[in-house]
Amino acid sequence: MGGVTTQVRADRGERGDRAPKQDRSRATRQRLLQAAVACLAEHGWAGSTVSVVAERAGVSRGAAQHHFPTREDLFTAAVEYVAEERSTALRALFPQGAAGDRRAVVAALVDLYTGPLFRAALHLWVAASDEDQLRPRVTELEARVGRETHRIAVELLGADESRPGVRETVQGFLDMARGLGLANLLTDDTARRERVVAQWAHLLDGALG
Repeated sequence: MGGVTTQVRADRGERGDRAPKQDRSRATRQRLLQAAVACLAEHGWAGSTVSVVAERAGVSRGAAQHHFPTREDLFTAAVEYVAEERSTALRALFPQGAAGDRRAVVAALVDLYTGPLFRAALHLWVAASDEDQLRPRVTELEARVGRETHRIAVELLGADESRPGVRETVQGFLDMARGLGLANLLTDDTARRERVVAQWAHLLDGALG
């Protein structure tokens, strides 16, 4: 009986030890992903090595490579991670939907393209245009993120895509938002962007009904 009790305690102890290790592993992975996006946004692809990211995250290079064996693994995962976080945050802004306040939705969606995520993604796109190993991964990631952003936009804008032209109208808005993000890379484009957001909200009200 004593042997069984001892074994049960040992099993519980092993599970208890395993849980904190898993928590630490998840925390390390998250720090690496966040550091990778920050490095990519600030230094571009050329200046964002695994060593630089590991140092910023406060972990060893070996620990970084344990989670992400290659540089491409690290940076594609990082941009995807933050894209998912931003999508979650965007949905949380309008938990009951927001079809009645399209200007707020337009502003929130435009913000997706004017923050560090967009800057990091842009560096990744430029690198992928020259890196054969990176290109298919970034192309697939961009397509997936683009589909999710479009779904969120349709939902929050209350757009009925069964009507002719509505899908193209929503996509045109998202393309415009991406353009505003590009314009904001070199200079603070806040004032002009606010006027454009107001006009697009007005146009969408007319086009979407």
